Amino acid sequence: MKLLYPLIASALITIVPFLLTFEKGQDIVRGLFGFEEFCLLMLFVLVKGFRRLLWLLLPLIGAMMVLIAWFDLQNLLAIKGWSTGWYGVLPFVTCGLAIAMMWKVKPFGASAISFILFVTLIAHLFAYNQYAAQPLAQFPLVDYMSRTAPKPVARDSLPESFKAKYFTTDSATITRGFLDSTKTNVLVLVESWGIPLDTNRFAKQLQIFDNIPNQVGAHHRMYSRTRTAEREDLIYSVTRDSTGRRDTVFLPQVLRAQGVKTQFIYGGDSLVQMRNKYIRNVGFDETFFGISANSGVEPRTDRESAALLDSLLSVRDPALQFVAWTTLDAKFPLPGFKDPYRIDAAAVDSAYTERLASTLRLIADLAKRHPDVRFIVQGDHNPILSPLKFQEKFYKRWVPFVVLN
Repeated sequence: MKLLYPLIASALITIVPFLLTFEKGQDIVRGLFGFEEFCLLMLFVLVKGFRRLLWLLLPLIGAMMVLIAWFDLQNLLAIKGWSTGWYGVLPFVTCGLAIAMMWKVKPFGASAISFILFVTLIAHLFAYNQYAAQPLAQFPLVDYMSRTAPKPVARDSLPESFKAKYFTTDSATITRGFLDSTKTNVLVLVESWGIPLDTNRFAKQLQIFDNIPNQVGAHHRMYSRTRTAEREDLIYSVTRDSTGRRDTVFLPQVLRAQGVKTQFIYGGDSLVQMRNKYIRNVGFDETFFGISANSGVEPRTDRESAALLDSLLSVRDPALQFVAWTTLDAKFPLPGFKDPYRIDAAAVDSAYTERLASTLRLIADLAKRHPDVRFIVQGDHNPILSPLKFQEKFYKRWVPFVVLN
């Protein structure tokens, strides 16, 4: 029975301010007792058994209880938007009454208190998982720190201002939707091209495509991997049979059946992410890979890959073409920044910006050189495997796309 006293006392501290600041029936999730106050009251009961420590620790325990009750009150007033006013006396009154209630309670042992607090916390977590609308315990200090801590910029969703300016979608069928069946089409997957939080930075990137007929948008990636983005951008349809088995049809397979010549370009090693196995299976007639970096020779740069693409598009062939090119220059870790413990985020930002802009200019030059070719340009993912401070400059898994010509 004596366990009810600290429970009732901690409930008194957290419920009284709530009843005095909120109207009856208002929808707010609120615990039945304050767990942090409950811990302090149990500590008070423990030190009661040590007379010499009691008068030393009592003022400290009381001050901590008043402080936590004050934080709890401020959390409630912040929801209402009210000033403290006369409500400021509540923490002193409720904490004083709580200590008075506990004065005659017989001491608990340290092991018993530890067990009670553990069981109480587990019970709260279990009940909250079953019925979140009415938690057992309230955590004022945790709530206060969460409320007052600096809030990071939301990176999971694009702001309405962006959506009003650019077409946005969660669809993974950007390539299929913008494919022009009357033209040769080129799909360019730009390594580490994400959407920056800084709209001016994004606008500067798009300036590279000025004077070229274009449509700009953004879509959401399910995963932050280049290989997954390659497969996603090449999907034509996905079906499941009666057994649930998934069957994916890829664009190159469909286009080959229509007499279109399909080709794939990647400046790196064909063994990276096992492209040698899956790229040909999605339906490409020809594949062009760079030289393995393990051989001591650098992989083909984006400039060299662009030159190869230019030569493929310049071939006088009556057949239409579909070429997919995955760029490489902006891939992390960038050259010169391979030590994860000694990376200057500002230097990475500068190097990345320069390399990405260079790749986008190569694409723009190709689009100008071949105005009769449709270019569908997309990012594969935001810059991952980079310093955290640099990653935080981009929206998570949102990537841009630009359709040229």
